[in-house]
Amino acid sequence: MTRPFYGLTIVLAAILLLLLGWWNLFAWSVIPIQAQDVWLSLTHFDSQSISHRIVQDLRLPRLLTAMFVGACLATAGTIMQGLTRNPLAAPSVLGINAGAALGMALVSTLPILYGALSTSLAAMIGGGVAWLLVMLLGNSWRIGGNEHGRLVLAGVAISALCAALTKAVVIMEEDQAAGVLTWLTGSLADARWQTWQHYWPFALAGLFGALLLTPSLNLLQLGEEHARNLGANLLRSKLFGSFLVLLLVGTTISAVGSIGFIGLIVPHMARLLVGQDFRIFLPVAMLLGATLVTLADTLSRAISYPMETPAGAILALIGAPFFIYLVRKRTL
Repeated sequence: MTRPFYGLTIVLAAILLLLLGWWNLFAWSVIPIQAQDVWLSLTHFDSQSISHRIVQDLRLPRLLTAMFVGACLATAGTIMQGLTRNPLAAPSVLGINAGAALGMALVSTLPILYGALSTSLAAMIGGGVAWLLVMLLGNSWRIGGNEHGRLVLAGVAISALCAALTKAVVIMEEDQAAGVLTWLTGSLADARWQTWQHYWPFALAGLFGALLLTPSLNLLQLGEEHARNLGANLLRSKLFGSFLVLLLVGTTISAVGSIGFIGLIVPHMARLLVGQDFRIFLPVAMLLGATLVTLADTLSRAISYPMETPAGAILALIGAPFFIYLVRKRTL
């Protein structure tokens, strides 16, 4: 594929994201909002207009958060697949989402831990412990030990364990668990400017760091021995990549809850469009992830209007069949 094709793909993905974002700002509102209201609220804001206030105070921070959530989760999945050379690697498959959810549940419900850690840090620690266990069980730190089936089975086992512990914590601390139950479904309904302000610096740092990692990911695809012979520092690359995954997933989950399957679906979509070069398909994956979460958030208001269906549930309905498809194609 030629460079003009790559550029055209990125431009088209960006245009699609902008169109969906524009639609998201006025679609399915209890108080009717027209497209011209969105434009006026962005260019000539009137604080007395209800539609302008809805766009500025509710829809815009929610849209920005949705875009960054999709980009971060898609990037995390791309890094994981690059580090493990496993097409089924993703935060939701290999236990990071479940571990982060457990960390969030512990600091949100248990009195002894309540307020001791920030939710973002708790999610990163929980996801990190789960990721470490999965990597150790799957022998992914050992040269030649990256067995795809074993790694996925380890991820499924750790995910099930973390999910069971999360449910146990919620049951034991039922009085404190109302917010946690809503958060576990993965929804953007409560995303406000405060959420965005706490989220975007960490998300942007993680996305920028991922772009810096792309040359190392390309070398790793040649095999660990060849990568080492070409000058790659495998341990440093894996540690830095793992830190980026935990940063991206932990801050995302602490902001909007547990949203799965973006990290599994989007890297495959990007590869189909632009090939295997991480320097090219990682930016495409970011745009596609942002687009998919924006679409899911828009549909979450449409399915049971005027009620909302969690965006995480919609993405799970899309991701589960795709996961089955990958297994049927014998990617294990």
